[in-house]
Amino acid sequence: MQSATSVVLATPVTDVLATVAYRVLRITVFLSLGVFLANLAVAFGLVEKIAAVSRYLTGPANLPDEVGTAILTTTASTTAGYGMLADFRESGVLDDRATLVAVTINTFFGFAQHIVTFYAPILIPILGFEVGVLYVTTRGLVALAITLTGIVAGALLLDGASGTAADVDATTDGGRADAASAHGTERDDGPETREAAVREAFAETVDRVGDILPRLVVIYVVVSLLVAYSEELLALLGPGGASVTATADALAGSLGLPGAAAPVVAAYALDTTSGAVVIAPLIENGTFTARTAVATMLVGGIVSFAVSTFKRSIPFQYGIWGREFGTKVIVVNTGLKIVWIAVALVLLLGT
Repeated sequence: MQSATSVVLATPVTDVLATVAYRVLRITVFLSLGVFLANLAVAFGLVEKIAAVSRYLTGPANLPDEVGTAILTTTASTTAGYGMLADFRESGVLDDRATLVAVTINTFFGFAQHIVTFYAPILIPILGFEVGVLYVTTRGLVALAITLTGIVAGALLLDGASGTAADVDATTDGGRADAASAHGTERDDGPETREAAVREAFAETVDRVGDILPRLVVIYVVVSLLVAYSEELLALLGPGGASVTATADALAGSLGLPGAAAPVVAAYALDTTSGAVVIAPLIENGTFTARTAVATMLVGGIVSFAVSTFKRSIPFQYGIWGREFGTKVIVVNTGLKIVWIAVALVLLLGT
């Protein structure tokens, strides 16, 4: 039985806090960028220009044009895109229901950035071209299905039901429309008005991020400490480290996957790259076909939601939205992922 002192010494608190500081700093930078760009987009009338492209998404979903800037920004930075949406929600451009729709539509665009940063340069070379492309395509279709679900939800729930898209945009935008109009008439006078708009956008960004940052730090510290000492805490409390493997065994068995799927699922649930490394030689020796390999990794994705939700989603979503609305975002995101991954599994294993 370990002592509490040995638990702390196993992973120094300073190491955990240093990791937290890096994560929070990184999120703060991109969050600030997103909020700042949102303010600039309104102040300089960029919303109307971007709307020409994004209206194909926001129009059918009954969302304000401003949301298009956040959706497209998500392709470059998920955190910046979420920062924009948080700013629109706080200012009254979006109500809670419309924000959930916008977050759902964001899914495919958040996935798209990972194609060039992770899937293409790392995962496909590990898995091989056939399995790698099939897996990335399947995950992409799942993300696209979630985005389309968001568009359909907006069409059904926001059209006359909440009055968000039309009424809030026109009447409860926190003065953004008037401010943008004012800037539009004053920008022609010279660069001083542009500088004033930038200063105002910067001031609003500082205020908004200042509201979010304290809870972001607190939640990340608590969660990171629990994650860092999870194994030691389990040792203090008793057995329980085999829960992930047990869950993997149950899921793999019920789907008729090869027996080797359980350790792959367990590894994939904890780390995507590790799971790919574990399954790669089993694909080469014929233990897994392309379809069963992808299905196994998708099962690992379902199991990993419990881990990733605790490690990343809760700190991030609670930090941005607060506990109540952050919980709604997590439930919607996770629920839709599980549903559409389950559909993908049926198609993969049933054909």
